[in-house]
Amino acid sequence: MTLDLEALYIDLHRHPELSFQETRTAGVITQHLTELGIEFEEGIGKTGVASVIRNGEGPVVWLRADMDALPVPEQTGLEYASTARGTDPSGNDVPVMHACGHDMHVTALLGALERLVATKDEWSGTIVAVFQPAEEYGAGSQAMIADGVLDRFPRPDIVLGQHVTPLPAGTIGVRSGTQMAASDGLTVTLLGRGGHGSRPQATIDPVVMAAATVMRLQTIVSREVDPRDVAVVTVGSIHAGLKNNIIPAEAKLELSLRYPDDEARARVLEKVERIVRAEAQASGAEEPPVIVTDHTLPPTINDVHATARLVLAFDAAFGEGTVIDPGMFTGSEDVSWFAREAGVPLVFWFWGGVDAAAFAEAFAAGTVERDIPTNHSPFFAPVLQPTVSRGVEALVVAAREFLDTPAP
Repeated sequence: MTLDLEALYIDLHRHPELSFQETRTAGVITQHLTELGIEFEEGIGKTGVASVIRNGEGPVVWLRADMDALPVPEQTGLEYASTARGTDPSGNDVPVMHACGHDMHVTALLGALERLVATKDEWSGTIVAVFQPAEEYGAGSQAMIADGVLDRFPRPDIVLGQHVTPLPAGTIGVRSGTQMAASDGLTVTLLGRGGHGSRPQATIDPVVMAAATVMRLQTIVSREVDPRDVAVVTVGSIHAGLKNNIIPAEAKLELSLRYPDDEARARVLEKVERIVRAEAQASGAEEPPVIVTDHTLPPTINDVHATARLVLAFDAAFGEGTVIDPGMFTGSEDVSWFAREAGVPLVFWFWGGVDAAAFAEAFAAGTVERDIPTNHSPFFAPVLQPTVSRGVEALVVAAREFLDTPAP
């Protein structure tokens, strides 16, 4: 049978699921793996799926796609836009959307597996396809590793993966070395003393403490990091209080930190902690703030030799000029845990999902940042083609590059 990849993508887009809740998505994946005659195990790391194609002697190539969605209300206006809702870890009912393109990742990997099965006489070796949950929590790859995926399946000689992004459709972006930043997610709880809104002098107001902390944190990048270096300090959420005439007892901040390497990470973390504790002390807090690390992601570092080899393969397959160096992305990924734990090279690349004419028009006008929705936007929607076909082709070219080709 031949998979209808566009229909598959539309179905996945209509039915997004939050991290570690990807049960329907896993079911769709295993249904197609069964139809393709590919052996698999499900429920790895809670909702993950791993499959294997054994085709004689040769290298073991791992291909990875993530599959979770985000708590974002879709505003694309597409006929197949998501209206799904889910329950977040705090028990809140939230809208759910594939705002990061993981539905496209799953579609491309299933399409690549179909093509690799159909051409088994042209290559030898072993392919392990990993459909990973909870990338958005930065926890899915480690959950699968903790559940023994590296021991239950042939260990990789190389790990490969890709991510759809707002580049012109058909374009591939990849660079040697650090491709994506390291990241930490922090929850900071500022402890004050609550009371009546009419008597602030009897309280220690954590809302004011939070406001001062947020503003001061912005000086880390603007005043304490060399302008030639890369760092991001984002306060993504603030939660405090329930009513306008009650000063609450605490405020919570959720931070996202990004940096290119471990040395920069240590410096930024020290500065964040210093500011958080100093602002609490300046506010007269009777208890020190509580700083909890929710996740830590290493930098996504592409192996220099494997990347150079793959760029040549992409150029040969798609033509000179198709592959660009997009620079280091300050977003973060957890795919590298598979390669790090196995001690093998990683190559992770981006492929474009934006209508090429629309991108060219925005680029000429200098309005790409304004007019081209990026990942995590409620307006993010890759064009179906050539995004689907290029995503499939890129994975097939990459896998075949690192597998053995039998002599004619």
